[in-house]
Amino acid sequence: MTDITMIRAAASRLAGHARRTPLLSSPFLDEIAGRRVFVKPECLQHTGSFKYRGARSAVSALDAETRARGVIAFSSGNHAQGVALAARQFGVPSVIIMPSDAPRMKIDNTRALGAEVVLYERATEDRDAIGAALSAERGLTLIKPYDEPQVIAGQGTIGLEIAEDAAAMGITRADVLVCCGGGGLTSGIALALEADAPGLRARPCEPEGFDDAARSLASGQIERNARTSGSLCDAIVTPQPGNITFPIMRRLCGPGLVVTEDEALHAMALAFARLKLVAEPGGAVALAAALFRADQIAGDAVFLTISGGNVDADVFQDALARFA
Repeated sequence: MTDITMIRAAASRLAGHARRTPLLSSPFLDEIAGRRVFVKPECLQHTGSFKYRGARSAVSALDAETRARGVIAFSSGNHAQGVALAARQFGVPSVIIMPSDAPRMKIDNTRALGAEVVLYERATEDRDAIGAALSAERGLTLIKPYDEPQVIAGQGTIGLEIAEDAAAMGITRADVLVCCGGGGLTSGIALALEADAPGLRARPCEPEGFDDAARSLASGQIERNARTSGSLCDAIVTPQPGNITFPIMRRLCGPGLVVTEDEALHAMALAFARLKLVAEPGGAVALAAALFRADQIAGDAVFLTISGGNVDADVFQDALARFA
């Protein structure tokens, strides 16, 4: 299981490779939210997503002989690109299993990073089974997108940075809103905050209709989504929380927050207008929660992640046209 020692070790391995992203703010966003809003823009991370941290952490933790045989991953795009880049940096092969309805830009970028891309149908095919078969056939090491201790450790380095920056500002109590799919980012940040900023509380944020983490936290057991596709927030759509991530979230996280797709698009437009950031819909749900669920958040400050910025041009243009 991931713990703070693993997260600190991942931070050491990521030093000089992952970008330390800043905390950004805007008085315009503060006014909408009714409190100070501090944005952690992982859309500025390598490959445009926080996923590079977990991917690099996992690939770098493999012994040299295992790593040389290559790695395999399944992802709608952000984890795919992170693993592809990490593998290329180590000079090893990578195979990425991606849903056929993933944004075209993410598929193209993954191939451009040197990965072999295998497409599958979300509704009718099991990506875990495909990954297991290819792993056995080629001797590849499977790097899961969230239910993997070293991936969680890499994502937890974001929590270390938030804790350090919050301490420097003298903020000791606040919610930390996290865009949540399977829970790797949320659980990693929660573990880091437990150790370095116990007054800061991670809270998962999800799109309406795909709020498995929020429902699982409310019921105390893992709940599945009725659907696994059909959301603009594709980057954070998963069947259910992970078997590793959920116990961490249940122990450490506050209640989940749920926003609509329109609110995510509105948040994208505001991130561009006020912070000059490009966010994808799934990467903007935590900002949407901070702005449009303010009554469900306590305190005079809130931290949040913009987890990714890999958005197709037509979706981004629609957000700006409707809400700019």
